[in-house]
Amino acid sequence: MTAGKRVTNIKRRISNYKLLNPTFLERYLKCLFLVFLISSLCLLALAGCNKANEKAQLLEQVKQLTEEKSQLTSRIEESESQKKQLQEQVQVLSALPEEVKGENLYKLRQINIGRFTDFYDKDDDSQKETLIVYVQTIDDQGDKIKASGTAEVELWDLNQPNGQAKIKNWKVGHLKLKQLWFSTMLSINYRLTFDISGLVEDFDKPYTVKVKFTDYLSGKVFEDQKVIEP
Repeated sequence: MTAGKRVTNIKRRISNYKLLNPTFLERYLKCLFLVFLISSLCLLALAGCNKANEKAQLLEQVKQLTEEKSQLTSRIEESESQKKQLQEQVQVLSALPEEVKGENLYKLRQINIGRFTDFYDKDDDSQKETLIVYVQTIDDQGDKIKASGTAEVELWDLNQPNGQAKIKNWKVGHLKLKQLWFSTMLSINYRLTFDISGLVEDFDKPYTVKVKFTDYLSGKVFEDQKVIEP
């Protein structure tokens, strides 16, 4: 037998010995078990992460739905309050004598946007962050009166192309509006204040304010607009 064949036979015997050796088999099985255990733990961890992500998403959806429900509830309560007040108003008006019913109480002729309507810096930080709109409601005698109704205010940049000209619109309900009646030695009017932070940054160009006032007594809508010059 040649030396090469002897070496090959010796290697084969050593290999067979390792496979049949109990210590070697035990270590080999332990390695297989550890690989299986680690793989199982990885799969469980992955499944746990997925469940955690799903739970977080569900919690976020529940939070969002809860907030939406709260907002809707608030709107419903406000609408019910307005409805109740209007019903009471109808009852009062229905009980009035014929000579003072309806438009005989007052007859709104027009609205005017006051000349002091402008952008203002209210917190003295050299940044104009507030739009103040003065609205006068005038009857057929030319007197400024506290007419009951709602106001819708729009701010426009008419230098912008169509679809981008309207910057913002605000609606003021009658309950809020009646709290905004403002009188000075020079004039009396509604004083509407709006936050324009982030809406208007360039004050070196003109802007247009539009106001729609819905008179509750007559149901008529009155409009006016004013350009705020730089």
